[in-house]
Amino acid sequence: MQQTKNNIPEVMRLKIASYLNRRLADCLDLGMQTKQAHWNVRGPSFHALHLLFDDIAEDIEGYADLIAERLVQLGGTARGTVREVAASSSLAEYPHDISTGDEHIEALSSALAAFGAVIREGIVDTNALDDADAADIFTEISRGIDKWLWMVEAHRQPGAAAKKEENTNAS
Repeated sequence: MQQTKNNIPEVMRLKIASYLNRRLADCLDLGMQTKQAHWNVRGPSFHALHLLFDDIAEDIEGYADLIAERLVQLGGTARGTVREVAASSSLAEYPHDISTGDEHIEALSSALAAFGAVIREGIVDTNALDDADAADIFTEISRGIDKWLWMVEAHRQPGAAAKKEENTNAS
């Protein structure tokens, strides 16, 4: 830990920094998954999804900065290299064999939902560690991720989930 005059006890700052680094890994992973969708989406909704995914990736980059900056404010070191992110992210691997808009909508909405869940846990966990500032950052991120999840899911074809379930049950 770096020296700081921050009055949160060092033992707590160590715990918070460790926690923030795990969420930073998730956030950076989500950003790259979003760019994967942005680069590889194909089909009739290409233009709209390509632009949407790029907007989401831009916001996620800002969320990563918020997390990393809080980490450093507490005297920690942000661990955001590709290798550290790959080793630490709790998100599922993004599928590499998809290309249609519907496939990317499904994959990205799943990733956004998973990240939203760990961020909401982060609100509770950082409050329990007496870091209301980190909890506030996670609250801001949660609102943004929920908005993007809604916008991605709005691109689903009406009834597509029900049809998929019917086809799965019929097999």
